Amino acid sequence: MISLDQLSLPRQLDMVFKELDEELKGMDSGIVFVQIRNNVIGKFGIKHYPVQLRSEIHPATGLTEMQRVSFRQMALETLKLKRHWTHGEITYDFGVRQGMIVVDATLESNYNLASLMIRYPRNTYQEKTSG
Repeated sequence: MISLDQLSLPRQLDMVFKELDEELKGMDSGIVFVQIRNNVIGKFGIKHYPVQLRSEIHPATGLTEMQRVSFRQMALETLKLKRHWTHGEITYDFGVRQGMIVVDATLESNYNLASLMIRYPRNTYQEKTSG
């Protein structure tokens, strides 16, 4: 069996979208999120908007297959913007406007100061004294 750390991040993200595909069929807006630690996707899911600002004449129909494919491709393209970080979260805020899917991606990097203090020699961060 292949472990997750042996799969590239784009392949992992592709797996996420395949897992969420059925759920996306019934939605036309929301936020897909993926949490990343050591370049491995852990927790992921969809934040739903249960109350929509939509007309009762035009109820939500969900994403079409073409919109879901476009969404997945846009999400994979977003990974090209990820630089030099291994921990964080990516969110994809999506909605359908005039029949087209619109996606706004946010990439968030996370760092831990305690791990930096362990990684670098003590004299790297010594306080300067005035004298």
